[in-house]
Amino acid sequence: MKQIGVVGAGIMGTGLAQDLAAHGLEVVLVDNSPDQLAKAEEEVARFYRTGRLFGKETDRFGDMTEKVTYTTDVELLGSAEFVIENITENWDLKAKVYPELDRVCAPETVFAANTSCIPITKLASLTGRPDRVVGMHFMNPVPMKSTVEVIRGFHTSEATIEVAGNLLSSMEKHGIVVKDMPGFVSNRVLMLTVNEAIFLLQDDVASAADVDEIFRSCFGHASGPLETADLIGLDTILLSIEGLYEFYADSKYRPCPLLRKMVYAGLHGRKTGQGFYTYS
Repeated sequence: MKQIGVVGAGIMGTGLAQDLAAHGLEVVLVDNSPDQLAKAEEEVARFYRTGRLFGKETDRFGDMTEKVTYTTDVELLGSAEFVIENITENWDLKAKVYPELDRVCAPETVFAANTSCIPITKLASLTGRPDRVVGMHFMNPVPMKSTVEVIRGFHTSEATIEVAGNLLSSMEKHGIVVKDMPGFVSNRVLMLTVNEAIFLLQDDVASAADVDEIFRSCFGHASGPLETADLIGLDTILLSIEGLYEFYADSKYRPCPLLRKMVYAGLHGRKTGQGFYTYS
C-alpha cells in the first residue's frame, strides 16, 4: 500500500497521519473543518521537527510533511487503498460517513473503524463491502503506542485481517485480533475503571492526584485512570460509556454524574486545557 485515507483530523486522526507519513506512506487527511485541518497540519510539522526527541526517525523516508494532503473533499479518497475512520464516538455521525466512503472508494478498498466501543458489524452493515470492514482501535498518542486492538466483525474476511496486519507491520506495530462486542477488550475494562475513579472523586474518597498515584505506584501503570481520561477526552469517555450502557443494558456502565457535569461545562481534558488537571 502507498496511499492511506484518514477520516477525521482530531487527536487520533492527526496522530495517525503523523505515524503513517513518518513510515513513508502517503496520507489523505479529510475533515469537514478547515480550522481542524490547519491545526492538524501544524501538529504534523511539529512532530516532524521534534519526533526524534522521542526516538522516532521522522525523516527516514524524507520530509514526512510533504506526504500528507489536507482536504475537506471526501472525493479525494477515491485513490486510497485503505481508509481509517476516526470521527467522534457518535453513531449518528459515523452512520453518515460509511455510505459516502462506500460510494467514493474502489470496491477493493478496506475500511477500518478506529472506534473504542461501536460494533464493527453494525458499521459494516452501512456498506456494500462488510467483508472488507475491520476495527482498528489505535491508542493515544498513536506514534508512541506499538500495539493495536484489531476487531473482526461478523463478516470480516481473513484477507481483510491480513491486509490490516500488513499495514500495522509497515507502521512497526503489532495487532491483537479480538471478536466484535462493544468496547472489545480494552474499553470494556478501561471505561469501568475510569468511571469508577470519577465516582471516587465525586464521593470525596480521594483527590484526583491521589487516585492516580495509587495506580502508578501500586500497580505500575504509566498513568492513572483520571490522567488517562484527560488524555482521551472526557467527552469521548462519556460517549463511550453511554454506548456501553445502551448496548449491554447493565447498570455497571452507568455514567458518573460528575463526568456528565464536567462534559457539559466544557472541561474535556487536555484538548480544552482543563479536566481533572489544568494544562497550560
